[in-house]
Amino acid sequence: MNSPLSKHRIVIVGGGAGGLELATRLGDTLGKRGTADITLVDKHRTHVWKPKLHEIAAGSMDMNAHEVDYLAQAHWHRFRFQLGELTGIERERREVHVAPYLDDEGRLVTPARVLRYDTLVVAIGSLSNDFGTPGVREHALRLESKADAQRFHQRMVNACIRAHAQTTPLRPEQLHVAIIGAGATGVELAAELHGTTREVVAYGLDRVDADKDIQVSVIEAADRVLPALPPRMSTATEALLRKLGVDVHTSAKVAEVLPEGVRLANGRTLPAELVVWAAGVKAADFMKDIAGLETNRSNQLAVLSTLQTTRDADIFAIGDCAACVWPEANGGKGGFVPPRAQAAHQQASHVAEQIRRRLAGKSLKGYRYRDFGSLVSLGEYSTVGNMMGGLIGGSLMIEGVFARLMYMSLYKMHELALHGVVKVSLDTLARLITRRTEPHVKLH
Repeated sequence: MNSPLSKHRIVIVGGGAGGLELATRLGDTLGKRGTADITLVDKHRTHVWKPKLHEIAAGSMDMNAHEVDYLAQAHWHRFRFQLGELTGIERERREVHVAPYLDDEGRLVTPARVLRYDTLVVAIGSLSNDFGTPGVREHALRLESKADAQRFHQRMVNACIRAHAQTTPLRPEQLHVAIIGAGATGVELAAELHGTTREVVAYGLDRVDADKDIQVSVIEAADRVLPALPPRMSTATEALLRKLGVDVHTSAKVAEVLPEGVRLANGRTLPAELVVWAAGVKAADFMKDIAGLETNRSNQLAVLSTLQTTRDADIFAIGDCAACVWPEANGGKGGFVPPRAQAAHQQASHVAEQIRRRLAGKSLKGYRYRDFGSLVSLGEYSTVGNMMGGLIGGSLMIEGVFARLMYMSLYKMHELALHGVVKVSLDTLARLITRRTEPHVKLH
């Protein structure tokens, strides 16, 4: 596994949208030419685009058609893959420490390792932030990984089967889903569940009345859904959710998550068999001041305009774990680049070019976030969004088919960065053909 001394050692920690795209780009250029040794580290074996986790949770996505195996990607794009979780960074020695990896039965798969680097890129993404709310860790599900999404889906299907099989009346919380947080993940999951739960019931669970028995609630502490997006998007989205029968609670702060529901700060209790926490984001707790690097209250690494960390020029940070200043935010008042897939995509492209410049002995260029707007998919019912908001100084709202096509194009950009035009075109054609013959909702 040791590289020739002449090769520049690049270690990328985190195989999310930004990390995997960066490893692929560098492998196809520096790796192909033999001028650098690129290693990607991730605690999972496969990659799924994070904005699609709500589709896995609802059961509306065929994961096998969208999952990327890290080992296979590394083989085809000339980089190495190391399975394991980051535990520490030794900056003086330029070392990354990786934890041992155990399988589901507790057996050792890979031991603890130390990887040497010349350039390190941290791209570990973000986690949901429960703000210390009581009961979240014990009773709420999260959508941070493929495993989380699968766990929710299995519990949802089991809840429907259980309700169909029992002879006693449904309990108050049965078949009720409470989603805490009305950001993009929360509202997308709510809309997707409206359709998929009805399709699950249609498979023969005729003792469950979908319209009467199944209830999805969205709870948001702010005064509107999608609080980070333009008000017109919030209004349109809330109207559609209510039309679907989703119970929307705004200006509702959660005081505690209970075994059978959610207690609000005003004392009201909402019964729920399944509770999903989708409010707030932060970097992992172990990132706080890791290796003496500067971090903020959300454990994100502070970076310069070049995306290098403020205290070490050999370490870059991209994606949700990076606190990157965005001067144009908030109407020119300033802020930080939002935790969106489009930001990770842009930063991966930027850092790939900067590493090539670094190896050539050239000065690095600053990164500037280009805001192409926001899009929220509400399943088969609609897609809403605002396009080019940061570029034209306003908010051009779009809905319907055009918005849906734009939403799909964001994912296609990610696929193109990983696989190229030919493979993406053939895979897309194959999905369109098989979609006509396969069931829409997966039950496993």
